[in-house]
Amino acid sequence: MKEKILVTGASGQLGAVLTKRLQDKFGVENVIATDLNNIKTYNGCFEVLDATDYDRVQFLVKTYAITQIYHMAAILSANGEKNPFQTWEVNMKTLFNILEVSRHNNITKVFFPSSIAVYGSDFPKVNTPQTFSTSPQTVYGVSKVAGENWANYYCHKYGLDIRSIRYPGVIGHQSLPGGGTTDYAVEMYHKAVKNEVFECFLNHDAVLPMIYMEDAINATIDIMEAPFRDIRVRTSYNISGLSFSPSQLAESIQSIFPEFKIRYNPDFRQRIADSWPESVDDSEAREDWKWQPKYDINTMTKDMVMHLRLRYFNETQNI
Repeated sequence: MKEKILVTGASGQLGAVLTKRLQDKFGVENVIATDLNNIKTYNGCFEVLDATDYDRVQFLVKTYAITQIYHMAAILSANGEKNPFQTWEVNMKTLFNILEVSRHNNITKVFFPSSIAVYGSDFPKVNTPQTFSTSPQTVYGVSKVAGENWANYYCHKYGLDIRSIRYPGVIGHQSLPGGGTTDYAVEMYHKAVKNEVFECFLNHDAVLPMIYMEDAINATIDIMEAPFRDIRVRTSYNISGLSFSPSQLAESIQSIFPEFKIRYNPDFRQRIADSWPESVDDSEAREDWKWQPKYDINTMTKDMVMHLRLRYFNETQNI
């Protein structure tokens, strides 16, 4: 059967890169990218979609005979705290629409992204277990915990094959920071390449789990490609790429740009970071569907700098 894939939030940090990878894998004509606003330069089939509109979601699924959905649309952690009720409404209503449309239209697989934001304050910060209780302290985290439980419910109640991973902070050169607490790392790279001082909104020693974009996309594709029988966790899998603090990332960047300077001015996002793990145990993902990251902090830095130099200055030399 030829797969026809719908991606919500296709202009987001993850969504844009994932959509391109899915196009490469399944063919441009078989991937329907959607978002709130029209993307003028988008390569491929694009539809404007407010995923809180059930009828519009249903229309697109039927019109394009969709078989798989990657539901990437959401309001993220830092932006979510600015308007908690709107964040809850958007994150949950869009998910319910995707779940309901999927079960009524025989969608074969659904991907729902969760986050390390599901953890709260009373948990082991290092190597946080997969099954440890979740008590998030942001509305974004609350919505993700609820989403995980609804995913589990729809799988066991209706047989919907919905799969999920808890993303750490995602770092990529493809887009600008998108409102997440871990996005300081993306901004730091941009500032360094442009020879600008970076003001960090987290403490110098605030260690958080991160993942490079290439690894995040590989994980997403891999879990969706895994046999049904191998997906034993029906809430969401922990995955781990690498963990570091702002000062450790700055040191890695300074190995290429020795004059790079950083100042620390923590704001409300530090409280969010304090409620998250420093590292997570992803042994179940490694066992069940053979998850394995490829990038460490220095290989990530080299790749980020190479691509950002090309973006800003059209420089192509290797580092």
